[in-house]
Amino acid sequence: MTSLAKIAAVVAALLTGNAVECIAAEPAPIVVEIESPLDSPHPLQGYLRHTGVAGPSPAVVLLHSCNGNWRRLDERWGKRIASWGYVALTVDSFGPRGIKSCGDKYPNDLAADANRALDFLVRDPAIDPARVAVLGFAQGGRMALMSVEYGFMEQTSPNKFRAAVAFYPPCRGFKGDITVPTLILIGEHDDLTPAEDCRKMVDGRDDWGISRQKDQGVPIKLIVYPGAYHAFDAPGLTTPMQLLGHHLEYNPSATDQSIGAVRKFLKTTIGGN
Repeated sequence: MTSLAKIAAVVAALLTGNAVECIAAEPAPIVVEIESPLDSPHPLQGYLRHTGVAGPSPAVVLLHSCNGNWRRLDERWGKRIASWGYVALTVDSFGPRGIKSCGDKYPNDLAADANRALDFLVRDPAIDPARVAVLGFAQGGRMALMSVEYGFMEQTSPNKFRAAVAFYPPCRGFKGDITVPTLILIGEHDDLTPAEDCRKMVDGRDDWGISRQKDQGVPIKLIVYPGAYHAFDAPGLTTPMQLLGHHLEYNPSATDQSIGAVRKFLKTTIGGN
């Protein structure tokens, strides 16, 4: 198991509760089969929350981190996003594959899960196919970025995301040639997925110099929270801890600011109900 996977396993056990925020009561999520077992050897499943609002609604696909805890992600963020008037679909990428973390094994087709969830959503008449965003955390954030970066996967997908949000993603390896408005939120002191790698991505730089021309790709909005570490939105980490040399800590100020930033970004990019 990799260090990242070990950290994720511990974080998964700590992720309890929610940031201080008043969230309207929403219908309980339902478990849905994103794909038929006849169509895929690893058919995806997820938690789906509808808005209850008449007419096609905007929607958000949520991607979990290496801890694989999609149910807790739905409870913390899916519920919140649905309360804002968006259909929320939290994807379970690990369960159907029989894995528990990124350290077990990392199948190549995992990167396509965001688009598979998107294909499922656009068939729902309650959803506006032109207003679907993707939101991921850590490794899920990387998957979100991959789904909207110019390249084979984005170009061959029959449906397109209109916006992307990534919480503390590993940005190394991306050139930042992004096709839609994108928001990255990360802590200044994150020593697991460093903020500096995301700064380089946004600026079009890599370890050897300039990797992207300034006129290529849609501009990326990067928010770096001073004093914040990896998993800053995990309320179970109120007591800071060191794990395998990496500092993990909940930061209520960064969490509250990130909630506001995500809500504003979604409203600006895919509208609201």
